[in-house]
Amino acid sequence: MILLKNARIFDGRSIGTASEDLLLKDGVIAGRGKDLSGDGAEVFDLGGKLLCPGFIDLHVHFRDPGYEWHENTESGARAAAGGGFTTVVTMPNTDPVVDNPVTVEYLVARGKRAGAARVLPSGCVSRGRQGRQLAELSLMAESGAVFFTDDGSPVSDAKLLKTALLYTRDLGVRIMEHPEEPSLTAKSQVNEGAVSAASGLKGCPASAEVIDILRGIALSRETDSPIHFTHVSTELAMDAIRQAKKEGLLVTCDVTPHHLSLDETYVLVSRYSSAYKVSPPLRTRKDVKALWDAIADGTVDAIVTDHAPYHVDDKDVPFQEALSGIASLECAVPVVLDTWLKTGKPVPLERLLSLFTSGPAALLSRPWRSLGGLKEGSPADVTVLDLEAIKRVDVNQWKSKARICPWDGEMLQGWPVMALVEGKVVMNRLKESE
Repeated sequence: MILLKNARIFDGRSIGTASEDLLLKDGVIAGRGKDLSGDGAEVFDLGGKLLCPGFIDLHVHFRDPGYEWHENTESGARAAAGGGFTTVVTMPNTDPVVDNPVTVEYLVARGKRAGAARVLPSGCVSRGRQGRQLAELSLMAESGAVFFTDDGSPVSDAKLLKTALLYTRDLGVRIMEHPEEPSLTAKSQVNEGAVSAASGLKGCPASAEVIDILRGIALSRETDSPIHFTHVSTELAMDAIRQAKKEGLLVTCDVTPHHLSLDETYVLVSRYSSAYKVSPPLRTRKDVKALWDAIADGTVDAIVTDHAPYHVDDKDVPFQEALSGIASLECAVPVVLDTWLKTGKPVPLERLLSLFTSGPAALLSRPWRSLGGLKEGSPADVTVLDLEAIKRVDVNQWKSKARICPWDGEMLQGWPVMALVEGKVVMNRLKESE
């Protein structure tokens, strides 16, 4: 039993004005109020810090099975907890890919053994992630898959995607589409525009993202089935998603910390550091503003890290030879909060926090949708934030195996200082923030 005292509480929707306590017992939330007591409970005085539902990341790469030297389930789960996340969803583009119930069960078991953040696997839409035949969606859902995606690439065949949407409509598990038209992005290195022109590197156009999103919207309309677009990065794409939502379609999307905080000019300023190479690429400043506008008006449903860990040998090479991806699980929350502060708090804090909590929880399959709140009887998943804490990003202190990150060495404000999963403390830095 744990008693968290003297906190401002964000319940997934609003922030309370008075100091309150939260009692956790037998892995669930047992009570909320002022001056709570619990005989025999371990007591943590939060000193007015912000207590939230456990943060959820719907999009991480743990490279398990097949590339465990980049990251495995255990190191990834510990890294997630270190970053304040209590639940993460792993992508299936591993080797072998996650396209069957046995591999899903393997990942669920590995996640439980890690004893850190909760690990929920996603499964492939297509067998072998080849876009030709439907994978074993129903059996994977029964085994614990909470999304279906061919992430790393889009579902290449439109007919197959339509069939998958029809099939998942009754399963209650969403399709997560990686929005990209590969014929326009082959061998691309940076955003198409000023940076590609200045560098001579092949550019990735915004049209490549919006074309696939428009395809997915059309199929969602025809099938009356939900579709989720991940790591959306352009103004054009957000405009299309916003219009689909106005139409009442079951369309959702997420954005990443790097697309909210960085733009294409960082590639030039850094003299082509591979730490800034990511897919989709960093976009224009106008696109960055458009993403924040989409957060403000409710178009965005979640913030995800797209945590992409690689061995240093795969990233510490010339830009055009480096693999695409940014490792960020352990600094993603302060990156977003620090950017929010430095840009003049362009959205209410409650709106921002909802994208780490109630927003992503609503997109999960049952029974995980209760993770985004703090109702009595719901799982005791909690993240505590110190909005005043200023700390340097130090990759050498990370639990992740990744060591190349664009924010390494930067001072950021607003850090998670405690995380609990089902009432068990998986990260505690309260003393550091005193």
